Amino acid sequence: MVAEGAVVRLLTPGDVRGLAGRLGVRPSKRLGQNFVVEPGIVRRIATLAALEPQDVVLEVGPGLGSLTLALLEAGAGRVVGVEIDPVLAAELPRTVAARAPQLAARLEVVNADALHIGDRDLPAVPSVLVANLPYNVAVPVLLHLLAALPSLRRGLVMVQAEVADRMCAAPGSRVYGTPSVKLAWFAAARPAGPVPRSVFWPVPNVDSRLVAFTRRDPPDTTATREEVFAVIDAAFRQRRKTLRAALSGWAGSAPEAERLLRTAGLDPGARGESLDVAQFARLAAARQSAPPAAPRTI
Repeated sequence: MVAEGAVVRLLTPGDVRGLAGRLGVRPSKRLGQNFVVEPGIVRRIATLAALEPQDVVLEVGPGLGSLTLALLEAGAGRVVGVEIDPVLAAELPRTVAARAPQLAARLEVVNADALHIGDRDLPAVPSVLVANLPYNVAVPVLLHLLAALPSLRRGLVMVQAEVADRMCAAPGSRVYGTPSVKLAWFAAARPAGPVPRSVFWPVPNVDSRLVAFTRRDPPDTTATREEVFAVIDAAFRQRRKTLRAALSGWAGSAPEAERLLRTAGLDPGARGESLDVAQFARLAAARQSAPPAAPRTI
């Protein structure tokens, strides 16, 4: 809950456009910017995030501050905003000071690219990620943050609907692919509800959805994350092919791919979308431990 006596004035559609106009800011397609302009949706997101006073929230791409204000109102103990646009990064603390003065000290803003930040770049250790992720880099940003910030235990992100489907897909689904498996290495993801196009400015040409995730331990394997991700990439690069064929480049040849698949207890005739992250990890480990194939004799 918000601190007693604290009043938060969330941004309305008129506030967002007025603020952007004063700053000379237009939403950038290059940066994947679509600003949220509806107070009801940011309150809903902040409520779904179920924040506690001890939570340090990482918000990627806070923009003009619509969601930031709602997170502070919902009782976040601290919010760290990572904003790539220097104009927006400089203005956000002023917006919060004007619209939630009693809570302004809880906000810290870092002007940086979220694709390249690590623990040392942040003023506090984040425990929760809540963000309207830029459409064009949503999955790379999320995977990077989970890898670089092990303190992130859970999160709620808004992404393009099709991306949300892939992030939450299970093996066997037609949309199951690289994002599904790589995210599963770090966390369990689940759908958390639709977001109408009308809450954004400019209105996007795609639907959006919320995805919630909770971190979990990766599969027990002797292979590194990089090695597991390499075989995932190879399996889905030609997803219509059998694993024996799709992994021939990764393994060195189709017969070697078949040998490694059988060593891992997997069907060489299966396709990548049938394997879960633990099976990919087992396959990566098989490449490490299996004896080399015997040379052919003529």
